Amino acid sequence: MKHLLKLRDLSREEILSILNLADQLKYERKSGVDQTGYLKGKTLGMIFQKSSTRTRVSFEVGMSDLGGRPLFLSSRDLQIGRGEPVQDTARVLSRMLDAIMIRTFDQEEVESLARYGTIPVINGLTDYCHPCQVLADLMTIREYKGSFKGLKLCFVGDGNNMANSLIVGAVRMGMKFSIACPKGYSPDAELVEWAKKEGEYFETESPEEAASDADVVYTDVWASMGQEEEREKRAAAFRGFCVDDAVMHAAKKDAIVLHCLPAHRGEEITAEVFEAHANEIFDEAENRLHAQKAVLCKVLR
Repeated sequence: MKHLLKLRDLSREEILSILNLADQLKYERKSGVDQTGYLKGKTLGMIFQKSSTRTRVSFEVGMSDLGGRPLFLSSRDLQIGRGEPVQDTARVLSRMLDAIMIRTFDQEEVESLARYGTIPVINGLTDYCHPCQVLADLMTIREYKGSFKGLKLCFVGDGNNMANSLIVGAVRMGMKFSIACPKGYSPDAELVEWAKKEGEYFETESPEEAASDADVVYTDVWASMGQEEEREKRAAAFRGFCVDDAVMHAAKKDAIVLHCLPAHRGEEITAEVFEAHANEIFDEAENRLHAQKAVLCKVLR
């Protein structure tokens, strides 16, 4: 595995290999096993064009756990934030770092770093997809459900980067995928066509219909980073697309709830549903650390 640019680049077997390693690394960390030998002497450059809590902390702590050195690089610190071509940044950083993690807006920027650089590139998030988050989601689903066989994953909300990557994760692992979103807010059209050919995909404007017999109910904020100016418009469009008691009643009794965080209680999810499923949601957040450590090991060892 050379890069992690988007989840669709990985096969089912490659995803399972990452999840299995993540399980092992999680067990070792909780058992007090010294993991510093995994990536001793390796340096990860972390480019943040978008701010973050979970991505920054999990990659910094993960790299340190594994014996490597994380280097935080904000857009204010780099010439790329002042107009330097991404291909030049890629070639310079390739001579000084062992790998790059980037959290940015444009998917093409991630692809260009990989194309012009000579070191592994990890996509920490773009407007198109969020592969690291979905690896942690898959890890959490398997922890709670034992396997992916026969499961249905329901997403309620915007067909954004999270929905795009969840579609791929569900299809790759053999789960059914349903989404409830307002008209005009569907996931990437090309990706939807791929999902319909490769797996089971269902789209509706009814959250209850999407959640019918679901094993996993997932939601995300209505206005993602960079969409702040659309907040009022989106609040109107997504009214009614809230994971509430009615949605959970439609899902299976033992359904789990996941949220990539941060959560806006009273908007995309009620406070009551959030708190009732807080264990799952914060296990999911913790699993960002373990899943990303597995990715780091895969691309750097």
